[in-house]
Amino acid sequence: MLNDLIKKHIDGISDYTEVRSQINSNNRISIISGNLVGNSRVTSGGVCARVYKNGVYGFSSMGEYSDESIKSVINAARDNALFLDRRVNKNKLPLMETPTAFYKDTADFIDVPQKILLDYAKELDDYIVNKYPDLSSRGVIVSSDCIEKLLHVTTGSFSHSLSPRSCIYVSMSAEASDGSNIELFEAMNCGKGFFTQIFSTPSELYEKIDNLYEKLMSKKEGVFSEAGVCDCIIDSSISGMIAHEAVGHTVEADLVLSGSVAATNLGNKIASDKITIIDYAHTAFGKEVPLPVYVDDEGTVCEDAVLIKNGILKGYMNNKETAMHFGVKPCGNARAFGFSDEPLIRMRNTAILPGTDKLEDMIASIDNGYYLTKTQNGQADTTGEFMFGITMGYEIKNGKLGRAIRDTTISGVAFETLKTVDMLSDEISWASSGYCGKKQPMPVSDGGPAVKCKINIGGR
Repeated sequence: MLNDLIKKHIDGISDYTEVRSQINSNNRISIISGNLVGNSRVTSGGVCARVYKNGVYGFSSMGEYSDESIKSVINAARDNALFLDRRVNKNKLPLMETPTAFYKDTADFIDVPQKILLDYAKELDDYIVNKYPDLSSRGVIVSSDCIEKLLHVTTGSFSHSLSPRSCIYVSMSAEASDGSNIELFEAMNCGKGFFTQIFSTPSELYEKIDNLYEKLMSKKEGVFSEAGVCDCIIDSSISGMIAHEAVGHTVEADLVLSGSVAATNLGNKIASDKITIIDYAHTAFGKEVPLPVYVDDEGTVCEDAVLIKNGILKGYMNNKETAMHFGVKPCGNARAFGFSDEPLIRMRNTAILPGTDKLEDMIASIDNGYYLTKTQNGQADTTGEFMFGITMGYEIKNGKLGRAIRDTTISGVAFETLKTVDMLSDEISWASSGYCGKKQPMPVSDGGPAVKCKINIGGR
């Protein structure tokens, strides 16, 4: 854990100042069709300071952590703030006061040897090739990362957090009868923890690998979807992506101030009564969320941010500055990825809340439509318009699941699509394997239930 060298340097500073030291580590093994194509172990760290002055921030960072570097970045950030203040002349009020935060992680850093990751990946790859030699290609990626942060703010807030995350990614491809290449990809057992805390033996994933292969074989014999707007059930991984990409980004306050679709919809009905979306801080449904955040990188105590409640747009995600602009309390959404990054307004664990319906009843309610279960990529903009790639799904005919479908896309405008929701399953699942790419990467999780709605689906 990082030693606290900061406190003695920040005591007595009059201007609002944040000083953060940080270490990011990432260990990764990549095996493609039996060949080791990636074996990396990367660590970066340093210290940064940010000073607020009359509506502007001065920022400075240095790639070392010592008494000298802390002094240097504080002085440089102060000088930068004074320089900008003289030239920009915003003359804004001091930042709003927020409750003093204190959080100290009790966990210890676990340095997992690279050989453990490599041996695990090799055993998984051996299992796949020996059991399924008919595959045209296969891939196994083992990833384990950790972000450690030590933060002091002149308001008195303090945080020392350790955020490890580990995941295994498996991909398979096979040749279909028409000569095309059919692929499937799945992130397995991803979540908070060092690798040895989440994974023990490769055999624990054999059942999931077998299920992935069965889905690939059904997809190999699959059909193309019929293009057009139709009744669909989107599974949790897709509903979570809609919550994050197509809704969440539109209600980040910096993007709201830039003119996102949410700017003129606060208090308006933008979704079905059944839709509630919350950006959770650290706890949901009585459990810790996949990637909890207790204190953000401005020293704000993290609380849940209610975005949509019963179809009504209720609020935005803020940092201290935008919260002051909108006259609301910040919920702790200011996050920085690396020591040389300034905090941005970011999501944490964003989810559509579950409903009361059973998935089998949702399927039975559709005469002609699709059950879409996997997505691997997608994009959305600040209008709420989205397009996601669908890599696994099934026909629904007369209330029953039919044939698997080939890769396709879904598209629409989030606020319009969510108005068509008439059923939500009673279970929620989370996905926590990815990064959000808003200017700087950031580990996030998203989740949701299965959602029945009308959506535009692509064809051949």
